[in-house]
Amino acid sequence: MAGKQIRLVVETRGAGLYEFTDAVARFVREAAVDAGLLTLFVRHTSCSLLIQENADPDVRRDLAAFFARLVPPADDPSMAYLTHRAEGPDDMPAHIKAAVLPVSLSIPVSGSRLALGAWQGIYLFEHRTSPHRREVVLHLA
Repeated sequence: MAGKQIRLVVETRGAGLYEFTDAVARFVREAAVDAGLLTLFVRHTSCSLLIQENADPDVRRDLAAFFARLVPPADDPSMAYLTHRAEGPDDMPAHIKAAVLPVSLSIPVSGSRLALGAWQGIYLFEHRTSPHRREVVLHLA
């Protein structure tokens, strides 16, 4: 079986977590695959994918604050060792965050539905401060 595949576009307004669970769930529902495995892959090197709590917005804010503190902008004195600064002070820190966080996810599908837990949502974690148009490939087999 070849499976079904689409590309979703997630428009970001700068750094932060952007939930797109509903668009993914709609693809799975319309694909009408009773049981399978959904793979998501983001086609960029300065953002990530996460499955995270979607009930309390404080979780998203705290995650963004944690990673901003863990990997500050290149103009922070603690980051003076960085040499890749081609696109500004958020450039290399975005690549570091994308290197330690997932750029692909696998989610079981059961009964033509995502087998996510009650409070789980699918997020694109934008690591750049400027708005971006991100592509996520969804493949269901």
